[in-house]
Amino acid sequence: RGMMSTRKITELALLGLIGTSLFGLTACSPDIPVESSEVESSALTGKVTSQAEGAMEGVIVSAKRDGSMMTVSVVSDAQGQYSFPKDRLEPGTYTVSMRAVGYDLTNPGSVELTAESTHLDLQLTTTRSLSAQLTNTEWMISAPGSFAEKQYLDDCTMCHTLQRPLNSKYKADDMTKVVQRMSAHTLNATVEHPHFKTAMPQMISQPPSAEQIDKGRYISSINLSSADTWQFPLQTLPRPTGKATQVIMTTYELPRPDAAPHDAVLGPDGYIWYNDFVSPYIGKMDPKTGEATEFDIPIQKPGYAVGSHALDFDDDGMIYAAGMHQAIVVKFDPNTEEMETFLFPHWDIDGATNDARLTVLDPRGNSVNGLIWVNGYKGGEMGVAYQVNLETNEWTEVTHPPSAPPHNAYDVIADSQNNMYGINMDKEHVWKTDAKTLETTFYQIPTLGAGGRRGNVDAKDRLWWAQYRGNGIGMFDPVTEEIKEWQMPTPWTSPYDAEFDDETYVWTGGMNNDLAVRLNVETGEFTEYLLPLETNIRHVDVQKSDNPNNLSSFWVVGQLNGRITHVEPLVP
Repeated sequence: RGMMSTRKITELALLGLIGTSLFGLTACSPDIPVESSEVESSALTGKVTSQAEGAMEGVIVSAKRDGSMMTVSVVSDAQGQYSFPKDRLEPGTYTVSMRAVGYDLTNPGSVELTAESTHLDLQLTTTRSLSAQLTNTEWMISAPGSFAEKQYLDDCTMCHTLQRPLNSKYKADDMTKVVQRMSAHTLNATVEHPHFKTAMPQMISQPPSAEQIDKGRYISSINLSSADTWQFPLQTLPRPTGKATQVIMTTYELPRPDAAPHDAVLGPDGYIWYNDFVSPYIGKMDPKTGEATEFDIPIQKPGYAVGSHALDFDDDGMIYAAGMHQAIVVKFDPNTEEMETFLFPHWDIDGATNDARLTVLDPRGNSVNGLIWVNGYKGGEMGVAYQVNLETNEWTEVTHPPSAPPHNAYDVIADSQNNMYGINMDKEHVWKTDAKTLETTFYQIPTLGAGGRRGNVDAKDRLWWAQYRGNGIGMFDPVTEEIKEWQMPTPWTSPYDAEFDDETYVWTGGMNNDLAVRLNVETGEFTEYLLPLETNIRHVDVQKSDNPNNLSSFWVVGQLNGRITHVEPLVP
């Protein structure tokens, strides 16, 4: 996205915001002297304490005004102090909540904010239901088992949290049946929208595979099938400290209770545009008011899953989405609100184990030659990248010799010349396809098994991607043809996407632990910002800003809870 001038959003107002926010977050601790001007700059301040710890650092404190779709969150500092800047909370009645694993909030009731600063101390008590607070990562580090066995749990988190399988009471045989049934769902199935593949009856009528039997055995060995409590200690991740507490987060609720946003992108018009993983909508959200408007995507294949998997802008500000099991490319003009759909040529080929579908696309280089890249699957076959001319509806398949490494892409990414990068979370290479010749060159990833899930190119045409299986970030430099890797500081973060801000920081997000992760590529320093709510982070989008510290911010969706969150660091 670095190549797109329309995406280089200048947020001069952020200069004032950062100054105000830094000022407010140091205010009101009773343990240190506070200038009256600092208190006056805060709308709501207080101290977070518990009997077990005293003053508590790293507690996410959230405030939501009655009737609003927006929740603002800050984090308590080393003295337990939290503070909301005045320009983030207007006068009104607010509900205050918090996130700190292992603790519950003694309900302080609603709080009335006026033009004056309000003080509210928060008292936490040790929770009686720790298991209900664990993230997927915490379940994975707690449960016994090999890395390969825990990969089975990682497969579960594609559609729901680990609360379901680990709280179940199914023994091995019954759990194997559950695993077999789960494999017949589409990857964009949820509890509310349990989409199935068309081959579901045949898939569940067959004897379970050896892998399904092993999955059932392992999950039943760590769930509640043989005891009322788990036979292993529940481990938790540490709370945020230091820089990770110096942040403001704004969470926006989408209007539908079953909304499942997958990609959220800051458009050149200043709106956040998003798609829905399980329902046929493209939406726009005003980050100033939280108001959202949604537009229907036509149903081309009745009876098939209707959500979309990827969304992005081209150079002209047009929006494109991959209609997944509807097997369509959606093109939407945000100015006229007109929508076109383009059917995949192989839309009606459904296989024994899967259906025809489109997974990802990248229109960001179509100003070069009028073409976009799309990844498509004929039913039951390996995915293929297509170079597509939507004006003529011509789909040119990218082919490789039999000697080529495995290469079906999870993501396709265009560079400034509209060449295509391909990555896959289970493959050992990244690859680059020439836009003119369609010849492909493969590059070995140093860490075997690291793979890649989603990624972006920067202003220098370097590819940055999330190494989902390898729990890291990768970068390919086309000039040196070298790959550099960074390992996530927290195990089982499972980053899904990565984007560089063209200055200092690359951002990614943990699909399994609700961490927005910022990496300083010059120093190698990671900062992990814990989000206020459970999210299942997928696509990420970086907002660039012209402030003195080059403090880019981060937009991320909560695919399981119908929310979009903006993460704004306050310090480099």
